[in-house]
Amino acid sequence: MSVSHRLSRTDADRLHVALMLALTFSTGVVDAVGYLGLDRVFTGNMTGNVVLLGMALTGTTTLPILRPLLALGFFLVGAVASSRIVKRDDGWSGRVTVTLWLIAGLLTAIAAVLAFALHLDPEVFGTIATSALGFAMGMQAALARRVKVADVTTVVVTSTLAGLAADSRLAGGTGALWVRRALAVALISAGAAAGALALLVHVSLGVLVSAAITVVVASLGHTGHRARAATRAA
Repeated sequence: MSVSHRLSRTDADRLHVALMLALTFSTGVVDAVGYLGLDRVFTGNMTGNVVLLGMALTGTTTLPILRPLLALGFFLVGAVASSRIVKRDDGWSGRVTVTLWLIAGLLTAIAAVLAFALHLDPEVFGTIATSALGFAMGMQAALARRVKVADVTTVVVTSTLAGLAADSRLAGGTGALWVRRALAVALISAGAAAGALALLVHVSLGVLVSAAITVVVASLGHTGHRARAATRAA
């Protein structure tokens, strides 16, 4: 096996960071579609859903209840399903690749529903779409925990922001990991902007973009995993 087909541990770690950051961007896209295009539902950021549900359940607002509740429930189910598939492997593995392909397939199916069926019954198919998106994002979040890229959960940046501030030199820290933390925050915001712009074309476009990103992440991750395995075997 030539050197060009091998991957060092450092290179593999950098690749995993880049891939998880790409999924963070993808989450921003999906959340913009859910919140702006599908009745104020977060499908990746469950903190937002829990807060919205708390306000909605008071009956003093016009915030939706059913779709955020279903998205939250399906997110949990997706996280369980992904954990069962990936199991307890740390880092990248063939199971991680398979799970990402499943997520990409599910996102593609959701995009198809939004493109061709949403107009038939917006209430029914909108609820199906947000529930399925919650399931897909739950799978992604659990998978990210197995890959274990510090401070890049792919679905939320609250703890990332806290770490960025608390470990900064201004707070007396070393400023470690500030680049990836800043990128995670910037990319989920950029993804949300991209998702909002995609809605100007069609509600399905953002989900299709997220599916394409997931395909690229799965392919690059699998290639890197094989190259890393070749390095260990050499």
